[in-house]
Amino acid sequence: MALFDWMPEPLGTVLEGDGVVLRAPRPGDYAAWSGLRARSRDYLQRWEPLWPQDDLSRPAYRRRMIIYAREVELGNAWPFFIFAAGTGDLVGAVTLSNVRRGVADTGTIGYWVGEPFAGHGHATAAVQALLAFAFGPLNLHRIEAACVPDNLASRRVLEKAGFVHEGLARAYLKINGEWADHLLFGCVNDTAKDRDGQTPS
Repeated sequence: MALFDWMPEPLGTVLEGDGVVLRAPRPGDYAAWSGLRARSRDYLQRWEPLWPQDDLSRPAYRRRMIIYAREVELGNAWPFFIFAAGTGDLVGAVTLSNVRRGVADTGTIGYWVGEPFAGHGHATAAVQALLAFAFGPLNLHRIEAACVPDNLASRRVLEKAGFVHEGLARAYLKINGEWADHLLFGCVNDTAKDRDGQTPS
């Protein structure tokens, strides 16, 4: 039995943006995902937590899929792979995570784009599409994001997508093995309706 035979290829939510298509990761995406991450390792590692030694292996990808499925089932996260609309190439990923309901109605967006596709607007389009999903069907009120101060490309993505710089968090996340300060950004859905369908006053 192949490693992923027991897992279906679900349809799931599909989002469209400017030149990109977002859909849930599938077992059949493993080769494209691992290949892109491998080619982009040096480019991505400086902005991400240290990769486990087996990070690009099939078992590690399988564990990711299990975690993704559990988080989606609980309503805590919505992970998407980003594909170029014209070619169908996998170019990166974007995730809405840490979703909190109740008085917060908020979540956090994170994203990455492989080095061969960087600088072509894919991340901005993906974040904008995910924001529309978060503020539309999910009816969230606020989305947060963060990036290290010298990741200028990531900061531009957030600003173009409508995020506002709100402050600096010291030693916020452990990036590439070191605790790193992060710039904090937020985007508020000023037109959101509450659970009863009324526009907040």
